[in-house]
Amino acid sequence: MTEKWTPQSWRNKPAKQLPAYPDDIALKDAENTMAVMPPLVFAGEARNLKKHLAEVAEGRAFLLQGGDCAESFAEFSANKIRDTFRVLLQMSVVMTFAGALPIIKVGRMAGQFAKPRSDDNETKNGVTLPSYRGDIINGYDFTAKDRIPDPQRMLRAYNQSAATLNLLRAFAYGGYADLHRVHKWNLDFVQDSPLTLRYEDLANRIDEALNFMAACGVTGDKVPEIVRQTEFFTSHEALLLPYEEALTRVDSLTGDWYDCSAHMVWIGARTNQTDGAQVEFVRGIKNPIGLKCPPSLDPDTLLKLIDVINPENEPGRLTLIARMGHDQVEQKLTPLVRAVKKEGRSVVWSCDPMHGNTIKSDNGYKTRKFDHVLGEVRSFFAVHKAEGTHPGGVHLELTGQNVTECTGGAEKITDAHLSDRYHTVCDPRLNANQALEMAFLLAEELRSLRGARPVFDSQIAAAE
Repeated sequence: MTEKWTPQSWRNKPAKQLPAYPDDIALKDAENTMAVMPPLVFAGEARNLKKHLAEVAEGRAFLLQGGDCAESFAEFSANKIRDTFRVLLQMSVVMTFAGALPIIKVGRMAGQFAKPRSDDNETKNGVTLPSYRGDIINGYDFTAKDRIPDPQRMLRAYNQSAATLNLLRAFAYGGYADLHRVHKWNLDFVQDSPLTLRYEDLANRIDEALNFMAACGVTGDKVPEIVRQTEFFTSHEALLLPYEEALTRVDSLTGDWYDCSAHMVWIGARTNQTDGAQVEFVRGIKNPIGLKCPPSLDPDTLLKLIDVINPENEPGRLTLIARMGHDQVEQKLTPLVRAVKKEGRSVVWSCDPMHGNTIKSDNGYKTRKFDHVLGEVRSFFAVHKAEGTHPGGVHLELTGQNVTECTGGAEKITDAHLSDRYHTVCDPRLNANQALEMAFLLAEELRSLRGARPVFDSQIAAAE
């Protein structure tokens, strides 16, 4: 692309997945209001994340990205934010200790409201209304009033994101992430799981390491950035471009443009056209960018997208998020990895094992089988091992709450259990127990890349 970029230049490109607001004046008023609001994140924070992701691209770290399919206004609470943050901390501790790699933690939080839809409209009992596109756009209830896109919802999403970020920063830097509290991070419903023994064994090992560190003078008081604090970043899909544009700011230090709605934003599989509005928007901002890679994406198109989004081949700039489906990974991912490696492009390869594995249960619920999710992760690691590249991360839809939305796992959730605690308004999420199982798998996969003996052999055998 040779055209000059501005935060508004996406408006001259073909746009997909944007709502049809009925009142242009109301939309402009909402955009103007947000344009003078404080940024939600700061350019320096986004640069720090990019530096960490550059380490991932070089094989020296691993990306853990997770959170809700779509945040909602109705379920917004401090406890929900805490539980998701806590399960990501639990996962990162497991993976750091066993995998011997720094874990870069990025939440699908504080902005993940908008959702792409297969159809613009939805029909029930002969009534056709606009599809639900996330609380930032319209309401979930199937009524004409709720389904009308309302630009004022962007302001509510901004305020909720600001409150979420405020709490996340307090958790990350206020002592909640202290490694000495590792035993307290266990969620109540994990206590009766076979995973309890695994996690407590790991926690005891970490306690031993912390005691050794303390004896050497490495304590929370002297080096809080190591023991008591953690870095935590936010991300969401760059889908609702009026919202993203309104929160795009010039960095006073560098003069570069940053989307200050999140530290990282990504392009979804439905909006990854090289000449599309979403790609046009992200090419000009300096945030780290993610790009979903579905099975329909061919190597030539991927290389063109890389050229558009990361023309300078900047390490840490671009994360390629593969979402193939458990039975298509080897066939579809291998050519992409091979082409990117051959061309010498610096990228982070991450695995989204959720979106390619969505099915409908016999009793009508949208769900995902835990074995299929695990299968895609294993195949992702296998492809990178075969190609001599670094499997750099995972991108998970999860919650810290005790939901029953994905079947399988240690709790042996079946289709019959889905109705017990099925709370999602969009896609099914791993619950905290399933997410912790995933962390153990990931830790062993990371460790196996280095030829090390798995740490948890005895605990895994006992659980089985």
